[in-house]
Amino acid sequence: MPRMLDVSDEVRAEIGDEEAARLLAGESAPGSYDCTSCRTPGDSEQERTSTVLFIGDETAVLAFAHATCLPSQVVQVTEEQLQGAVRSIGAVGGEPPQQVQQPVPQPYQPQQQAQQPSNLVPEQAVLGVTSGLVLIQNELHPALVVEPTAPVARPGTLGSGDDFLPLLIEQGFMPMTELAAVPPVLHGWSVLLAAGQLHAVLQPNPNGGRPVAWWQAHQPLQVTDGWRAAANKHQQVLMFAAPVGSVGRQPREDLMRDALDKAAVNGKLVSAALPLAGI
Repeated sequence: MPRMLDVSDEVRAEIGDEEAARLLAGESAPGSYDCTSCRTPGDSEQERTSTVLFIGDETAVLAFAHATCLPSQVVQVTEEQLQGAVRSIGAVGGEPPQQVQQPVPQPYQPQQQAQQPSNLVPEQAVLGVTSGLVLIQNELHPALVVEPTAPVARPGTLGSGDDFLPLLIEQGFMPMTELAAVPPVLHGWSVLLAAGQLHAVLQPNPNGGRPVAWWQAHQPLQVTDGWRAAANKHQQVLMFAAPVGSVGRQPREDLMRDALDKAAVNGKLVSAALPLAGI
């Protein structure tokens, strides 16, 4: 039976017209699946479904998502990330993603402290990432708060200055003086969820092509059901960034909000809304 699948041009370019035709005809696409974003059941015979292709260093995995959760897209990830994601999907009883052309890869595994972001954080600085819900204009929004563990110098420079915020502003993040409105969307950047867990923040590839990881967790970062539901509702995540020592690790969301407000008033906060990606 034909499937109600969305196969984007970039996915079709990777898997080929023949495989795309087999998917649309229902020959190689599952009827039921667990959405790679919200992890709830879906049925490609009854509802629009997106094909999401994850490409690692040597392998590629085709996953499925509700079209209302994610658009059909290609996501570049590391081989280790792909393997971690596939293990995560299997662990919760979901149907494994399909292997496409190459050996099956597997999704990623984030951590609370990621590797240094490309061209931003020097070797001594590690990014701390905290997830939480932030209330803006009487609505809860999923948020990530990013704070390095040490001052961030501009690549190629020496000295003790901290260029973390200027570097992000150059990338399109906006300075905030108060959390009164949702920041504008920063196109080209995105937040990657895999098997309902947080894996990476992606940025445009400076050499062109698919996005690359700006922050990448070593082990999947758990998020609450409320956070994930808000992310699926808004299809974006608010990212707030502050210099070392400006926000800190807060044990509760109300304390995190207070710290964000203080950082904004002190001119030490930038933000952007990043579209949601997932597997």
